[in-house]
Amino acid sequence: MTTHVTIIGAGLGGLTLARVLHVNGIPATVYEAEASPMARLQGGMLDIHDYNGQLALKAADLMDEFRAIILEGRQATRVIDWKGTVLLDEPDDGTGGRPEVQRGELRQILLDSLPDGTVRWGHKVSGTRTLTDGRHEVAFADGSIVVTDLLVGADGAWSRVRPLLSDATPEYFGRAFVETYLYDSETRHPVAARTVGGGSLFVLAPGEDANGKWIGAHRERGETLHAYVVLAKSEEWFDTIDFTDSDAATARIAAEFDGWAPEITTLITDTDTAPVLRPLNWLPIGHRWDRVPGATLVGDAAHLSPPDGEGANLAMQDGAELALAIAAHPDDIEAALTSYEEALFPRSAAAATAAVATNEAMGQMLIDGLNHDERGA
Repeated sequence: MTTHVTIIGAGLGGLTLARVLHVNGIPATVYEAEASPMARLQGGMLDIHDYNGQLALKAADLMDEFRAIILEGRQATRVIDWKGTVLLDEPDDGTGGRPEVQRGELRQILLDSLPDGTVRWGHKVSGTRTLTDGRHEVAFADGSIVVTDLLVGADGAWSRVRPLLSDATPEYFGRAFVETYLYDSETRHPVAARTVGGGSLFVLAPGEDANGKWIGAHRERGETLHAYVVLAKSEEWFDTIDFTDSDAATARIAAEFDGWAPEITTLITDTDTAPVLRPLNWLPIGHRWDRVPGATLVGDAAHLSPPDGEGANLAMQDGAELALAIAAHPDDIEAALTSYEEALFPRSAAAATAAVATNEAMGQMLIDGLNHDERGA
């Protein structure tokens, strides 16, 4: 195959695509807006599933490297109610199929697996267009331009490649995360550390609030606790909070949990970082596009959904399956893209349906699961 693959975005989906292409002897270049691999933190923990994310890593021939970064014990799960009553405390017995890793460490093993120069840092896309000869032009903020026969948008929710294929744009889902971090938790935040436990924590709100207000937390590498405060509030409500004023923003978010057990609210009030607002956005369920010669999408650029633990896994699966389709049709790119998209569309629609259901009824789903366990069903 002589076609060079141009990938926009050095997230997990784009890097997996580049790596599996490399394994199959197909050249690719990844253009990334960030100035370097260390330009920003890469988020928290990811559970990598044995039915999609791990299959992508196998195709990338990186399973040994993946196993080396697994955080042992982090598949433990604890569910408590707003008063602090423990409803479920399930240890990690090592048999689960969703081991936890740090996103940044996973990204780094993908970066390390690529030939030098594959990723071009500091290339922020300012626009894309299709030329009269059917090729695609990518313009960057620094004034440079790339013209390519095969363009893949792996550039996330606000993709600059997506407009070549679809006029869909993300919309607010009606919920947002507010993230906090507590460092050196065993010595500086022992109450919070005991509350979270060894892996993941879910805290349920009472009654009718159960589906629209809850707190999640992870124990990350070392003694770091990473909390996610989830609120079903309008964008206008969040706009009234000045997140540049850390103390005021922390107090305003904590006020939504007035009356909750203090060992829970300490995940908000004792944060070592300014609270960070993460609005949840989504594309329409079943988002798809007509076949556009020489262009396609992977990950959130293709099927942005509210988070339910599948997003990174699906992006990696997309990248691996697209690369394998290209390798299977080296002389017919359109056949490769058609094959990839025919599998992508129903898979991503099913995943988005499940993600929306999870986010709209998170509390009830946890309660139903607990009741199911108590019945021994």
